[in-house]
Parts: sequence; structure tokens; C-alpha cells
Amino acid sequence: MQTGSEAIVEAIDFAALAQRIKAWGVELGFAKIGVTGVDLREDEARLQAWLEQGRHGSMDYMQRHGSKRSRPDELQPGTVRVISARMDYFPRGMNAEAAWRTLGDGERAYISRYALGRDYHKLIRSRLQKLADRIAGEVGPFGYRAFTDSAPVMEKALARNAGLGWIGKHTLVLDRDAGSWFFLGELLTDLPLPLDKPSTAHCGTCTRCIDVCPTQAIVGPYQLDARRCISYLTIESKDAIPEDLRPLMGNRVFGCDDCQLVCPWNKFARPTCEEDFAPRHGLDGARLVELFAWTEAEFLKKTEGMPIRRAGFEGFSRNVAVALGNAPHSEEVMEALRARAEDPSSLLREHVAWALARQREKAGNA
Repeated sequence: MQTGSEAIVEAIDFAALAQRIKAWGVELGFAKIGVTGVDLREDEARLQAWLEQGRHGSMDYMQRHGSKRSRPDELQPGTVRVISARMDYFPRGMNAEAAWRTLGDGERAYISRYALGRDYHKLIRSRLQKLADRIAGEVGPFGYRAFTDSAPVMEKALARNAGLGWIGKHTLVLDRDAGSWFFLGELLTDLPLPLDKPSTAHCGTCTRCIDVCPTQAIVGPYQLDARRCISYLTIESKDAIPEDLRPLMGNRVFGCDDCQLVCPWNKFARPTCEEDFAPRHGLDGARLVELFAWTEAEFLKKTEGMPIRRAGFEGFSRNVAVALGNAPHSEEVMEALRARAEDPSSLLREHVAWALARQREKAGNA
């Protein structure tokens, strides 16, 4: 972390600087910027209880860094403020109706809207660095470090405290004017900027996100059991998907958006202007049999620079195999599954065998 001189810091009008930072953020493509402190004691207690219940599944990294996740000043010594940034990602030209149509078409793959374009990590981190450069150009060298879902940072709690939105019952951040289709990023800094007012919750009595969850992973308001969450199962988990959950996954092969699609606040969401988030390779409605026919080389080529890479070829194939098992019965589906029944991966062979058995059962009931 770089360190500025105390003399320079004392001469800075931090209230005016905060306003300029927010304006610069918008110029750089962020939809909103807020500033908060580092006190996350209540959130730390909730995180610890969640971990003790084992609801993080195999995501051991959630507890690997100890208290650094909930104490930004331990993660980056000298931190006194967090600049929280929001960047919208819902693809332009798309809407919830189109997403529901894809979900209702058992022959096509559903991929979470955030993962259809370029991987957001590098893009947002680059913009945060540019924001830091603008700040340094104004005040001289200062202490900072940029993050975007790339380190042990409680970004949702920080965003809430910075006034970017409240944490909804589905555990995602919601803004009254923008819904939940956005990414978050942070600049941890030693600049004592004035604090923004935290957001207040506006979910009311609504339980649509809880009711719609295909696997009932939202076990109560503001409570998520990741072990049942389709996003966890299709992205984070490298193990076999529990058999009782496979039929509930439908055609969701990378992530799940159902809780966002039904949220009333998302009627206010604005499509992104970032061309990098536009869908690539027709993956917003690709046929399952075509995806399952990909070789590893094709997978690596067509997902280059995209979030889908995170699942890996084996994991992505596993997910598509489950979706094919849930697809309407057809000889085309059977042929696609049989073509990989002897795959070198034991993980994939198991899921293909399950899918074939499910397809045979559908054929018998036809």
C-alpha cells in the first residue's frame, strides 16, 4: 500500500473530494459510488454463525482468512474507509421475459445473465485502478488497494453500509432505483473521507425470491444454504451433484437467476452500456446437445475471457449432462449422452449414466 504524507492529508477537503470521486466513478462506467467505514462486527457474527452451520459447503476459502474478511483494516493495514462501487451488467436488448423463455425451453441451456459476456473481474479492477489514479492525481500518493470479488472482502455488507443498496431476503444487494443486476468492487483506502448513509431495507413482506428458488436454497429470509444453491452446485462445487437436487436444476448449467427474475425491484434495473457484458457465442440460448458435443479445446476457445471458465470443462460437462437428463426425451438427447458415456472423467460418467436412466424412464412413461 502506498502512503501519502500527513501534511498533504491535512490540507485536503475530503467532503469535496468524495463528491469528485463519485463523479469520476460515473465517468468510468460505474453506476454509483459510496463510502463507508470498516466496522462490520454484526456482519462478522452472522458470517461466523453461517460457517458454523456448514452452509458454505466446500468453499473452504470462506473461513481460510480468519477475521480478515470482516475486518478490512486487517486485510489491508492502514485502511480507514472503503469506496464501494456498483457496475450494472444486465445485457442490453434482453429482459426477464426472454430469460424465462429460455428457462422454459428444456432443449436449451440457461446461463446466468452475469456470465454471458466478458469476465467482470479484470474490467472492474481496471476501472478501480483508473479511479485510484484520478484520486492520486488530485491529492498525490495515498494508500489504497482495489478488489472485486477477488479477496476476503464482505462486499455486500460494505455496499449496504456505503448506501449502494440493502441486502435482500435472497442475500443479494438491492437498490430501489436499479434492482440487483450489478457487480460490486471496492477501493480500501487510508483517506478519511466522509461516510455515506447506509441503505435501509425495502423487501417488506415479499417472499417471491424464497418461493421461487428451484432447490429451496433460501431456507429463510436473509438465509442461504449454499449447499442447495444452483450457483454453488454448478460453479463452486467440483463434486458430484446430489441426486435429489439434479431434477430440480432443470436446464440451468451455470448459475441461477430465478430469485432476481421474480424480484419486483428489478423492474427498475437499467441495461448496461458496457459492450463487454453483451452475450457471446449465442450462449444466451444455446442448445444443450451442441454444448455437450464441445471438446475441451472448443470449451476453452469459446469461453476465453468469460466467467464460465470457472466451472472448468469437466464441471461444465457435468452440468450439461444433468440438464440433458432433465430435457424432453428425444433420440437426439440419447445419442448425445451415449457419445460421452465412456468419458475419461468418472465424475462425468456418473452424471451421464444418471441422465440416460432418467431419459429411459421418460421414454417408458411416454
